[in-house]
Amino acid sequence: MGDTEQRDGPTPGTAVPALPGWLVPRPRLTDRISRGVLGPLTVVVGPVGAGKSALAVEWAHHGRSPGPVAWVTCDGRDEQPGVFWPRVISALGADGPDVPVSGGPGLVAALAARLAGRRDPVVLVLDDFHTEPGSPTAEDIIALLKHAAPVLRLVVLARRDPPLHLHRLRLSGELTELRTADLAFDDRETAALLAQHGVEVSKQVVSALRQRADGWAAGLRLAAMSMEKQPCPERFVAQFAGDDEAVVSYLVEEVLDVQSPGMRRLLLTTSVLEHVNAELAAELAGEEAGGHFAALVRENSFLRPDGHGWYRCHRMFADVLRMCLRHETPGLVPELHRRAAGWLGAHGLLADAVRHWLAAGDQGRAGRLIVSRLAVGQVLGLTGERLPDDLVRQLSEAPDADATEPEPVLVAAASALAHGDDAACAGSLDRAARLVAELPTGQGDRVTHCRLTHAVIRMAQSRSRAPDAARAAAAEVESLCAGLSRTVLSAHPEIPALTLAIRGHGELRDGDLQAAAVSLTAGLKAASSAGNGVLRRDCLVELALLEVLRGRFRAAGELATRSCQPPLPTWTATDPSRSSLHVVRAWIGLARGEPTRARRELGHARTALRGAPDPFLTEVCSLAAGLAKAAERSGPPAVRIGDAVAGCRLPSGLLRAVEPVCAAALDSSGGARTRVLARPGPPRTASAPAPDPVERLSVREREVLGRLAQMMTTEEIATDLYLSVNTVKTHLKSVYRKLAVTRRSAAVRRARELELL
Repeated sequence: MGDTEQRDGPTPGTAVPALPGWLVPRPRLTDRISRGVLGPLTVVVGPVGAGKSALAVEWAHHGRSPGPVAWVTCDGRDEQPGVFWPRVISALGADGPDVPVSGGPGLVAALAARLAGRRDPVVLVLDDFHTEPGSPTAEDIIALLKHAAPVLRLVVLARRDPPLHLHRLRLSGELTELRTADLAFDDRETAALLAQHGVEVSKQVVSALRQRADGWAAGLRLAAMSMEKQPCPERFVAQFAGDDEAVVSYLVEEVLDVQSPGMRRLLLTTSVLEHVNAELAAELAGEEAGGHFAALVRENSFLRPDGHGWYRCHRMFADVLRMCLRHETPGLVPELHRRAAGWLGAHGLLADAVRHWLAAGDQGRAGRLIVSRLAVGQVLGLTGERLPDDLVRQLSEAPDADATEPEPVLVAAASALAHGDDAACAGSLDRAARLVAELPTGQGDRVTHCRLTHAVIRMAQSRSRAPDAARAAAAEVESLCAGLSRTVLSAHPEIPALTLAIRGHGELRDGDLQAAAVSLTAGLKAASSAGNGVLRRDCLVELALLEVLRGRFRAAGELATRSCQPPLPTWTATDPSRSSLHVVRAWIGLARGEPTRARRELGHARTALRGAPDPFLTEVCSLAAGLAKAAERSGPPAVRIGDAVAGCRLPSGLLRAVEPVCAAALDSSGGARTRVLARPGPPRTASAPAPDPVERLSVREREVLGRLAQMMTTEEIATDLYLSVNTVKTHLKSVYRKLAVTRRSAAVRRARELELL
């Protein structure tokens, strides 16, 4: 920038630094500073080594400024007005006998008057600026910003928020902020940095390095310097962490060793945590050290806000702190994990508590926590909020043979099932059952929770493999849940969701469509409350199958479509309920007179059924296959339908329910509407007059006629069949003509006489 202010003999620390040769251009950030200096204050806040100064130097030389740039590099003596202000006055070129150098109202007034005489604004950069709230220096800067506006534009580079009433400027829209997350290198900048050191790696390796370092400039630079000497940079990146010698030395010297004893203790003891708040910090470090937490948050940019009063430490700095903690007080680490687990568990943070119990080497306490909270659903994936996969894998390790507590064995069974190890699950379930039976009397709640957990795992294990065993387990779960309070049950909707889904699945296969509809609808609601997309999807497709068996194909199609739409999980080739979806689609194809589509879906269903056998679905599938063939053969309709249902082992009630599909299938090949499936009622005698023959109705005409019988209006029929109103009226005229009637009621009555409805 050609108008950077230069004068003879500048005061030390007041010249704009030269551009370093290793600078990585960062136009996305220099542009933000250029926009920021159009207002009164720009702050760049980040930890040591974040690249604050390098960024400001790049902007000072190549960015856009409304006027000359003055630069002051602070050195820790900012609290001394007699040191700080002479540098500022010299950098601004405002020296003079009328300008006091000791600070205070006189200096502010004189300096503001000097600046007011300038033609262009001037930008003052304060690099590495640190002063305490309410200090004379801070108060004078606040006053100067107010009285020297709009000539003075201030850029502050600091490791913590400068005490300059940022909230007021933020509310008025006069503050520009660049913080740690903004300063983090992106992949392009990381690649440019590596290229400066002659390191060429793939984009994936660049991204991995950037993520490991959290974009921290100093960490990336230290990594690049090490990678120059590595024969395999990719391997170095895979192992790069906060225990790297160069990183450790840098952070210990620049950050850890300059802390007060209380602050140092707080940093080290809380390093075992993934995230921390004030209460948890006091729990681990003690009330006295915990009292430093507010100062730690304010002064340490390596702590990042994580929402709702929680903070997360920079990954590499946390690695260094944990290494120092293990080195200095190794015996304290397990105790810190136990304290953290206890506090987190008491505050409902299950996954974090489990992680710390495992880190403390106490799998038993981890298991007891999960079972006592009836949280096995989070292990099995029955809830939207499930335990992280790495924890589930750790929990799947069976406890020692001499373990006497059933809870960790139960959790090991659930974890094994979650990872598809059925044999390990079965073995742990058997062992857990014995341990539950051996629990001492007087532990009612504990026994109930263990038995309920055992039954839930059995439900999940046998649901798609052994339906009868799943129904037995579901019945046991319902019995045990009857002894729990409504409050407890409402907190775990995943348990009734699975129970209802299994019950409805069985009722549907028993032919009890009404009971199945109630169970599956309630299961769908409970699964939604639990955030279980798989159970929601499965309930929807079972309800679709139920509607098929009722002959309600439009409703079945809508439910099947919903089961395949986001946010529900997509189907995989191994999903047991996928076969139900294909069977539903096949029957809908038959109902629409599309036997080719039906055969294609039946092929998919048979493939799915080989992986997850279901005798009921196999029968439904076979019946559909027979009807698809019947629709394409010639001969009397009754014979063709009879051949299709011969040997079918479905309940007779279900055979009657799917009769309309049989008729639709045969109509697609031109056959007449014939009723052949069993229906209760008195048989027609030989002397009874046969219905008068009528001209055959088309498939669409019969669909319109069926909706007439449901008292639907012409407009409703049009909407239901995706037809225009005029087309429906045309079909109605044809129906009236063929049935020799002139009114709706007469058409419905005549159709019933001819057994067309």
